[in-house]
Amino acid sequence: MTGANHSVGAEAASKTIETTSVDTIRTLAMDAVQQAGSGHPGTAMALAPVAYTLWMRHMRYSPRDPEWFDRDRFILSAGHASILQYCALHLTGYDLPLEELQRFRTSGSLTPGHPENFVTTGVETTTGPLGQGVANSVGFAIAEAHLAATFNRGGHDIIDHHTYVICSDGDLMEGVSYEAASLAGHLGLGKLVWLYDDNKITIDGVTDIAFTDDVRGRFEALGWHVQDAPDANDLAALDTCLEAARAESRRPSLIIVRSHIGFGSPNKQDTPDAHGAPLGEDEIRLTKQAYGWPEDSKFLVPDEVRDHMGAQVERGEALAGEWKERFARYRADHPDLAAELERRIRGDLPMDWDQGIPSFDSEAAPMATRSASGKVLAALSKAIPEMMGGSADLAGSNNTVIEAEDFTRATPAGRNLHWGIREHSMGSAANGLSLHGGVRPYVATFFIFSDYARPAIRLAALMGVPSIYIFTHDSIGLGADGPTHQPVEHLASFRAMPGVVTLRPADANETAQAWRVAIERRDGPTLLVLSRQKLSMQPRPEGLGDEGVGRGAYVLRREASSAPDVVLLATGSEVELAVEAQELLAEKDVHARVVSFPSWELFRSQSAEYRASVLPESVPRLAIEAGASFGWSEWTLENGAVIGIDRFGQSGSQADNYRDYGLTSEAIVARTLELLGR
Repeated sequence: MTGANHSVGAEAASKTIETTSVDTIRTLAMDAVQQAGSGHPGTAMALAPVAYTLWMRHMRYSPRDPEWFDRDRFILSAGHASILQYCALHLTGYDLPLEELQRFRTSGSLTPGHPENFVTTGVETTTGPLGQGVANSVGFAIAEAHLAATFNRGGHDIIDHHTYVICSDGDLMEGVSYEAASLAGHLGLGKLVWLYDDNKITIDGVTDIAFTDDVRGRFEALGWHVQDAPDANDLAALDTCLEAARAESRRPSLIIVRSHIGFGSPNKQDTPDAHGAPLGEDEIRLTKQAYGWPEDSKFLVPDEVRDHMGAQVERGEALAGEWKERFARYRADHPDLAAELERRIRGDLPMDWDQGIPSFDSEAAPMATRSASGKVLAALSKAIPEMMGGSADLAGSNNTVIEAEDFTRATPAGRNLHWGIREHSMGSAANGLSLHGGVRPYVATFFIFSDYARPAIRLAALMGVPSIYIFTHDSIGLGADGPTHQPVEHLASFRAMPGVVTLRPADANETAQAWRVAIERRDGPTLLVLSRQKLSMQPRPEGLGDEGVGRGAYVLRREASSAPDVVLLATGSEVELAVEAQELLAEKDVHARVVSFPSWELFRSQSAEYRASVLPESVPRLAIEAGASFGWSEWTLENGAVIGIDRFGQSGSQADNYRDYGLTSEAIVARTLELLGR
């Protein structure tokens, strides 16, 4: 028996429609994982009652209007249980046909092994690496609270929704979840609800071999409202817990759900065997017998279940329609606010948003690019009111405080976010802010601490999320803090990450242009890598407007001849060294071209003609950068060379460090002459 439209028959006639619906989710999950030959059936079998209760009794959503802005958000942080979400989406009427469940985990399907928001309608964020989803949810909840405080007016609660999360033991073991929970409790995010699947099983065995935390005590200490649901199969108890969580407005809520992985499986329930592999045909048959389900059926969705759960389509249309009617009344009473909210939801930039971006006199005193960034951010934050963000306890060093209130539980309309020393969850929450919509986040820390935010940056790149990362103290130039704080390999590593644009500007004006790129970019994260030390202003080439940085690389100083003898390529603080070297080389009758090269990714996307105009193919090239030389061969070619840093830094002054590592104009001249055989 295979297909979508059948009854479960007389053997299950005594079941309630709720029980039959729950068992439909369970059997679909078993069948999909078995057909795929891989996956995680046990968690879906355990949590089918939780999914049913959430989707049928509590969450507000519209399967036919999945982008309805005031919908509740759902995040499956336990992303390995993706089939649970796919079953819920299919049964409640989203555009996810049964055939896609049958194609689970296959190439080109809408049901990949872990939820991907850019593949499956109804999936809010891409999860899989444990802990990321719960940390994303904090960003979703911050965005909801901020937008509600900004736009709701008396009698018009236009923004009023919850963020629900299913998380696992693995999520709570990952350190990022502690950071996220700590921040959520501190901020009093009352519309955030986590349902913790306490099934006491991981891949290696029972959780007690590695995890004996008092989860209730931990979350209560973090300021959460905590409840217990002792039996995942008790729909009434789940209902009561969720009602209480929704009624709690001052604290985020954790519901500890005691479940049994692989529920109903005679031989694999409550064992690791139910976690990460198909149950096997024989065990599936026995489990279906235990449910009172036709044991030889495959992908069976009883007619009564399809009708019952499919009624969410009509309910969702009514909910979204009612909201749209309320929004029409809101627009009538507050036309300017309504227009502003609609603009933010669309993601459009305000008119003339860039008119206030500062430009800097080429004769001005040297300025650190982190300082220039702060001036640009100050201007942009006034022109783009949806910008909100902050630093991981380094706001003064990162120059990220804007003229606005702080976001706190008392002032949720504020835009300055104090993340605390929580780089892991800061990056992940930024993804949640972006994915929620209506706000444009930026976050900041020292470049070396990007190591902590890297998982979130990778997922931002995978999802095409336009978060902005401000990374200061970008090289050995930061000085005496030494090698623990001096990034060396980081530029190379981010350049190797697909979907990321990394910008290392050479002076204040390039920093302003880099910010323009970051604001206009909508298809992935942008990294602004900025100096602690002051850098000289570089005169703009005649005729060059603001497009140089946006093209990734450009000719900053032309050669004093009809053609260059050598091209000096540099980024950030090393550009001024290349300019100094050009002048010294001219004294030796060597005609050098200086190319400022702030972004490999942007330059790579330019036309072949433009790239050749900047980097003539037949001319030797020397790259100079206070970072790993790895990767520069793409641009220096076989006849070129690199002055870089392929070992860790040292504790010393900026001047001493650059001298000791060969990053001086004199060293550049010597290496150039060697390259040219002179």
